[in-house]
Amino acid sequence: MRRFLAGIDSTVMTMAGLRFLSASIELSAAILMLVLNDVKKAVTVNSLLAIVGPLIFIITMTIGIYQIADQLSYTKFIFIGLGVFFILFGIYK
Repeated sequence: MRRFLAGIDSTVMTMAGLRFLSASIELSAAILMLVLNDVKKAVTVNSLLAIVGPLIFIITMTIGIYQIADQLSYTKFIFIGLGVFFILFGIYK
């Protein structure tokens, strides 16, 4: 197992760790909704997840883009930025 983990890029490990954190938060929220057993409280918990998901997305993308920044042209940066903007715009509109 150590050899497997030693061969993984630290940036990829960080990005995957953030995704595991996000999944843990989502799973905990789902369990909390079941425990609360109230629609109003479940909607409140769900609204908090609407903040966590995009935040993890932005942080993960930033880490990945920072790592490959020297390999990208300005045009690709613009397209990536537009893509992230449209994803977030679609989530919140």
